[in-house]
Amino acid sequence: MTSAQKTTRVVIKGKVQGVWFRNWTQETAKQLGLKGWVRNRKDGTVEAVFSGAENAVDAMVAKCHEGPVAAEVKTVSAETYPELPPRPGFHQMPTL
Repeated sequence: MTSAQKTTRVVIKGKVQGVWFRNWTQETAKQLGLKGWVRNRKDGTVEAVFSGAENAVDAMVAKCHEGPVAAEVKTVSAETYPELPPRPGFHQMPTL
């Protein structure tokens, strides 16, 4: 039986740039078997899309509330991502 799949977009606010957040996100998502992407935004936030097994996506969103050691996460907003699931693998995207 295949587990339910989902795709979620998150925006992480706080001290999340210049603290290895994108690399941490990429490594953690790969460990959970997720596909998607992560990028810095010019407003100082980090944005990511996680796609895969529902329990793995939920675990990744929960981990984003802490982030890497040097991060100071203030808020994490999560919403269903209505677009097609991302291409295979987990990638860093250019700043938007």
